[in-house]
Amino acid sequence: MPRESFAIGSVRIRPGTTREVGLPITRLVTGSEVSLPVRVVHGRHDGPTIWVTAATHGDEVVGIEAVRRVLAALDPKAFRGTLVAVPIVNVLGFTAGDRYLPDRRDLNRSFPGSARGSLAARIAHLLMAEVISRGDVGIDLHTGAFGRTNLPQIRADLDDPRTLALAQAFGAPVILHARLRDGSLRAAARERGCAVLVYEGGEAWRFDEWAIEAAVAGVRRVLAALEMTDPVDEQPPSPSLISRQSSWVRARRTGILQLDAVLGQRVEAQERLGGLSDSFGKRLRLVHAAGPGVVIGRTTAPLVNRGDALVHIAVEEDGHDV
Repeated sequence: MPRESFAIGSVRIRPGTTREVGLPITRLVTGSEVSLPVRVVHGRHDGPTIWVTAATHGDEVVGIEAVRRVLAALDPKAFRGTLVAVPIVNVLGFTAGDRYLPDRRDLNRSFPGSARGSLAARIAHLLMAEVISRGDVGIDLHTGAFGRTNLPQIRADLDDPRTLALAQAFGAPVILHARLRDGSLRAAARERGCAVLVYEGGEAWRFDEWAIEAAVAGVRRVLAALEMTDPVDEQPPSPSLISRQSSWVRARRTGILQLDAVLGQRVEAQERLGGLSDSFGKRLRLVHAAGPGVVIGRTTAPLVNRGDALVHIAVEEDGHDV
């Protein structure tokens, strides 16, 4: 028996086809309509439904390119199940060159939203109703905030066996156990029974190729693990390092930062990571690791104030890779 068509918005997508849909969000003062861009790959064969989202923060562009590359390689006639991709969730922030919405709200703290709430609440409600509620599995693609860069990593609930298995299938260098944040897309999706992976990699407003490649490879591996596509023809990635604890090394003085620590570097307690100097180069303070671990994030800012986050270090679970 052939699969049923997939309904989203006001359209239905036939099995074995791909279609782009614009879900209306709002109208600008000019009268122009702003829509949420969605592409649905509705496979000819039965399988799970997965959603992939990017640019929930308008300045996080790595995921936009990753979604494009994943979609370009999919054949709906051979695909098993359904993929719903939203490459730019925060359309207004992205077009304005801003992380947030015009009212300065953080969209990723506005879920599950409301049909009659603020602009952020309405966008969140639309995404939940039309995309998130349809999925069995979701992958939300992010980067570091402005002035920070992240090692490719998955953040997820590692106490859920299904989510852990998917995180390991993704194959990022690090898997970090992360608590749910109120108002986040991940928290709202979990409430609806969806297994969610949050990918972090690269820097805001940068097409960091290494972060894009890691995201594309990870999404493809998850699709293969769910048997939606054939197994990925590649050299298996190294086992991910699992961490349940991480912390930031913070500046103890205001100064110009010379940071030697690089992403993925293993460090020991009290290892030197860099230093702070004044404008004439006089050393003000050295920066040391508080404990052992792996560098999964770092600032890219040259000027830091006392208390600013400098280096994000994840502690290996039991001191072993898995």
